[in-house]
Amino acid sequence: MQFRDREEAGRELAEQLRIRHDKGVLPHPVVLALPRGGVAVAREIAHVLGAPLDVLVVRKIGAPFHEEFGVGALAGDDPPLFDEASLYRLGLSEADLAPTVERERKELRRREERYRQGRPAPELRGRTAVVVDDGVATGSTARVALRAVRNRNPGHLVLAVPVCAPDAAEELRREVDEFVCLYEPRLFSAVGEWYEDFGQLTDADVLEALRGA
Repeated sequence: MQFRDREEAGRELAEQLRIRHDKGVLPHPVVLALPRGGVAVAREIAHVLGAPLDVLVVRKIGAPFHEEFGVGALAGDDPPLFDEASLYRLGLSEADLAPTVERERKELRRREERYRQGRPAPELRGRTAVVVDDGVATGSTARVALRAVRNRNPGHLVLAVPVCAPDAAEELRREVDEFVCLYEPRLFSAVGEWYEDFGQLTDADVLEALRGA
């Protein structure tokens, strides 16, 4: 099974959320997208729910010798969350990753400023926060995002993704009030394999989606 693109995945996911919204389960929703890929999915959801759309910028912390291998993540001004098991296996300490954390925090702030363009982050207290990404492999980035949102005291916290690795899904369910996922394939290696078109989005794509919302 594959989605044609992120927009199709967003429409299918939006239908599941609309059913819950119509039952009154998701009152006063705010949709928070993890850029960049999650924005294309989240735009469809925000449209169907009639909800505001904003970004939730999270940066992966990669291993020094292989940046694509995530050993942690960070959001906002919160301390980074590390995968202790990965650090142990790789013989790394948090101090070893301090330069990487600083670099990623600078990039995080740059993206927040660019995407928001002076707008404040939406008020979440008492509202339904729907956190959206285009898929989850390990769950480390999503976990940091969810904890950052939880600190803003939403009334109901939802994670909505089209596809998720089963092991990650099991852990993430403990972080949220509701987990909405279309597929949890037993054999999972990468999010992109579940899309026919998984082209990388640009900052311009993100800004266009936010303006349209």
